[in-house]
Amino acid sequence: MPLTARPVVRYVALVFVIIIALHSILTFTHAGYSRATSLSSLLSPAASASPDKVPAEYFQDVVPDYAVGLPNANPDPNTNHNGHLLVRKANATLLMLARNSDLEGAVKSVREVEDRFNRKFGYPWVFLNEEEFSEGFKKRISVLTTAPVSFGRVPAEHWYPPSWIDEQKAAAGRKKLQDEGVIYGGSESYRNMCRFNSGFFFRHPLLTQYRYYWRVEPDVHFHCEVDFDPFLFMGDHGKVYGFTITMYEFEKTIPTLWAAVRAFVAAHPAYVARENAAAFVSDDGEGYNLCH
Repeated sequence: MPLTARPVVRYVALVFVIIIALHSILTFTHAGYSRATSLSSLLSPAASASPDKVPAEYFQDVVPDYAVGLPNANPDPNTNHNGHLLVRKANATLLMLARNSDLEGAVKSVREVEDRFNRKFGYPWVFLNEEEFSEGFKKRISVLTTAPVSFGRVPAEHWYPPSWIDEQKAAAGRKKLQDEGVIYGGSESYRNMCRFNSGFFFRHPLLTQYRYYWRVEPDVHFHCEVDFDPFLFMGDHGKVYGFTITMYEFEKTIPTLWAAVRAFVAAHPAYVARENAAAFVSDDGEGYNLCH
């Protein structure tokens, strides 16, 4: 039986009320959302301006195998779309931290990065594991790329907490977070991974030779072509860090982090860079906005 006009109007009105309610809640609970959706922000010229385009010199086109030899096809993969040679390459690598059990997810990620980006630029891969990689893992990964591939093991002192850590207190903290339903709350290995990625990865012998790295996770997807070289762009423009998305941190996992950061900054102001990212992590200069 078809819907009459009156029920349709009611459904539309209900959806409208829900949208308004969600907008109101987000406006009052998230300062960043409030600023982004304010009338002044929406009407400002900066809000409507197009983002800066990456200069053509950082792009490189590769002719697919099926097109080589066809009319108007350029069989030389070393030329970009302006016909200029793109012979420069940054001192950079693609890095993946994985276990042997992550093989299928690692294969998916490497295949997509190669298809979308690295087949055009040929940057080397580095794979690190807390244990030795199996021969099966190495063989399966190595056939996915023509770029150099290195496999290494993370030193125990870079992976596990030092002996002076109170493990009973740490275990109790993990148990508390697990009971509260916090993601990875009870995982010790997850914390070891975070510890390594936060302060030790660049000290690994396989990485000390590189200036830049692109961290790739197992089982991630790349849906768009990356036709330009972000490493060269970052190096030429003095960029030291890049990312594609930021999420809100789970506040329960960092109850003392912001206070510790504030105390350190107060005690050591000389370590605060002049062009810092304080406005990114704090909306008012006092509290942490949980950008993660």
